[in-house]
Amino acid sequence: MKIKFILPLLLISILTYSQQFISEGMVEYEMRTNNHKTFGDGIWAEMFKDKIPQFSTYYYHLTFSDNKSVYKFDHLDEKTKLPWNDNSDQDNIWYNNYSTGTFTNFKSVFGDNYLMSDSLMKIEWRLVPNEVRQIAGFTCRKAQAVIFDSVYVFAFYTDEITAPGGPMGIQGLPGMILGITIPRMYTSWIATKVQIAGINTSAIVPPTKGKKKKATDLLDNAKKATADWGHWGQQAIWNIFL
Repeated sequence: MKIKFILPLLLISILTYSQQFISEGMVEYEMRTNNHKTFGDGIWAEMFKDKIPQFSTYYYHLTFSDNKSVYKFDHLDEKTKLPWNDNSDQDNIWYNNYSTGTFTNFKSVFGDNYLMSDSLMKIEWRLVPNEVRQIAGFTCRKAQAVIFDSVYVFAFYTDEITAPGGPMGIQGLPGMILGITIPRMYTSWIATKVQIAGINTSAIVPPTKGKKKKATDLLDNAKKATADWGHWGQQAIWNIFL
């Protein structure tokens, strides 16, 4: 009788342990951009392709706790650095509050530093059934969406991490996004590790420096400034407001 009673308790304990969810931690992302594709085609682009690395690789950290997160640059692969990179965008900070649906970002835009705040981007995700992938030790499911009216985003998320976040302002899935591909930006983000111990949660605070600006107002200004840039203008807008 004791054995019959103990076995169900052991089974419940095992299932409870295996179903523990992570609500606090740090994700390291590797961001990789195809520079040759970004430059496009044409004589001018071809002149540069043999002078720059085909891919550039950057690393970012997303620290999350209590349904909030902060996303910051960490380091880059110096061998893949573009020669004209002034590093100003490496000071950018993304702070997201998923409970209130708001963000506060510090962004370097056209030489000026802005403190942007607004509602988080509303992303209408469509879950893709039967597509899973292992990323950083987590089983992730696939989803896709369209942002900026025409830009497709393909993401892999895990519901084992409860914060509905991801790199930059990409969020809104039932769990943490550990992988993203944006084909039109020729860029992908993939989690290389997830740390759940020794996290400095005091760093999860909104930035305070910069010229205060509503993101929607800055978007209007940026569109006017890049109206004659063609493909480059689109790329600039996407990079600023992701």
